[in-house]
Amino acid sequence: MSLRYALGGVLLLLAGVAATALTRWFIANRTAVIARIVNWQRRLQARYPRAWKFLVARFARGEYLGLHLTVGLVIIIAAMWLFAAITEDVVRQESLTRFDVALYDWLRMHSTAAGHAITRVITRCGSQEVIASMGLVVAIALVIRREGLLVEGWIIALLGGEVLSETLKRIIHRPRPPFSVILSSQSWSFPSGHAMESLVAYGMAAYLMITLLPGTRTRRRVIILGATTLILAIGFSRMYLGVHYFSDVVGGFAAGALWLAMCISGLEVARGWNALDRAKRWGETA
Repeated sequence: MSLRYALGGVLLLLAGVAATALTRWFIANRTAVIARIVNWQRRLQARYPRAWKFLVARFARGEYLGLHLTVGLVIIIAAMWLFAAITEDVVRQESLTRFDVALYDWLRMHSTAAGHAITRVITRCGSQEVIASMGLVVAIALVIRREGLLVEGWIIALLGGEVLSETLKRIIHRPRPPFSVILSSQSWSFPSGHAMESLVAYGMAAYLMITLLPGTRTRRRVIILGATTLILAIGFSRMYLGVHYFSDVVGGFAAGALWLAMCISGLEVARGWNALDRAKRWGETA
């Protein structure tokens, strides 16, 4: 084990040296690098004008098939790849599962009563009862605001996340860790339902707040940072309490990100279509 730690330290040191050298090289040659990038961009634009126009449109904020849909597609592909890679390791019981057991044992040895009390409260934020209550409150608020499309998206996101989580658990059939601090239902372990459903619920809540509530960039960043911190804390609480392995939590995050990106992308496309329809009707009546 000490040899592995030494090797890991050497690799980390080499990575730091390489990153430092690359940064210094870029600073010294940034003018030439930027000039080459601009030259390459102009050649591509001149040689493939239609492809370039299509590519630029994919990152245009003003089009409903622009930036948000492109980013959503990238997140979907990345999350799908990550979930598939983790699932393969879990099913075949490869190196990741050995890390799971090592981290699980380490957390058990270093956990404290105070830590258990804190993580019990945190993990409650990802429970089905809390998420269901939040789902009902948010749905009522959206109905009052007459946001029918967002109501549908919110309900589909929460219910779909729950169904997807249970379906994946039943397909993969991974047993839970042998010991846990809290009593949990005897469901399967992978992926973590708390991790997946909290990412979907609090991620969608952050999206709705940013969409409906006016605010500055600082406020949007605070919303995103708050949601991200809570989601990560819930995932860690599941490991600290011994209810899930590390790969369960990361797999839940990957599956949740996949579903969340699909829901938000679908909502953005639908909202874009509605905006176009309203603009056409307004133009016809003007």
